[in-house]
Amino acid sequence: MPYKFTFDISKTPHRFFTEIALASYNRGVHKVFLNTLHDIISKFRIQEATGLNLDDSLLLIQDLIDIQALNLMQRGKFLQTKKRALLLPHCSRKYMDGRCKAVFDANIPTYVCAHCSPDCDVNKATRIAKEKGYDVYILPGGSCVPKILKTHNYEGVVGVACGEEVKMSMDMLSSMDVTGQSVPLLKNGCSNTVFNLNTLIKTL
Repeated sequence: MPYKFTFDISKTPHRFFTEIALASYNRGVHKVFLNTLHDIISKFRIQEATGLNLDDSLLLIQDLIDIQALNLMQRGKFLQTKKRALLLPHCSRKYMDGRCKAVFDANIPTYVCAHCSPDCDVNKATRIAKEKGYDVYILPGGSCVPKILKTHNYEGVVGVACGEEVKMSMDMLSSMDVTGQSVPLLKNGCSNTVFNLNTLIKTL
């Protein structure tokens, strides 16, 4: 969890994400962009909803916009890739204790989903991605990514992570000639993190 703060925007209206997408098209002029960030924070009452201060709210919204812009720039190239992987955070599992029957394989390293909870988003995402031909990894942390990519020579990767982790991974992916798409966490933390499954399906 690279952010020094926790947030939960999982209940934010869909219009919020539409405005994030629109803002990603219009990045460039710093003053205008900064005004856009302030407008979004005010319009959707992000500070009130999350309890974040203004600086943290600005960072969070800017990261979401940056992710959307990067996805748009890489989308065409990503769609041309053949061998793909989905990287999921283990903290999005429904349970983080013995009720989760996933087995950790330290050699990869990844958790292997046992499909024990039908309403677990990691379970759902794993099934959907495998049906689309993806290899799926449920990671205990971002440090596992280089080993997985070097071992399997993937052309395309979809990663679910917080905005700051996504930005940290982009240079690494570029250096390895891997095209990435990202789905940001809407609620961060060490457990019970949340991402939008519909957004993931569209990204895959």
